[in-house]
Amino acid sequence: MNETVRGLSEGKVVYTDQDLDVTELDWHPHASFTGVFLKHLVRGDSSDGKFSCHLIRIKDGFEIGEHVHDGKWEFINIVGGVGKGEIAGKKFTCELGVSLVVPENVNHRIVADSGDVYLLAKFIPALL
Repeated sequence: MNETVRGLSEGKVVYTDQDLDVTELDWHPHASFTGVFLKHLVRGDSSDGKFSCHLIRIKDGFEIGEHVHDGKWEFINIVGGVGKGEIAGKKFTCELGVSLVVPENVNHRIVADSGDVYLLAKFIPALL
């Protein structure tokens, strides 16, 4: 786990009326993809449904398979690990410093095939 991932997973989220200790947030298994876990840093119920942000861990040998988000834009930062990705048929390497802009209803996927991959994913409007 690199310094960026450690900072995100052990840090805090500061709101105008509260601070959340990220270490107290649970890792939730992804509803559709085995080996994928999410920490919900900002949930839609705290942004009136306008925005959400999630730290995502894809375990080595697993993937977030091809999928779309109906009516939601997603901005993804690769914050740890190295993997493979595909967006609308375009293939690329997932590594620190790579960010993805995923328009609504566009197919995308990310594969962790040489260690765990960590993402910071933001959704507009909120995913949940």
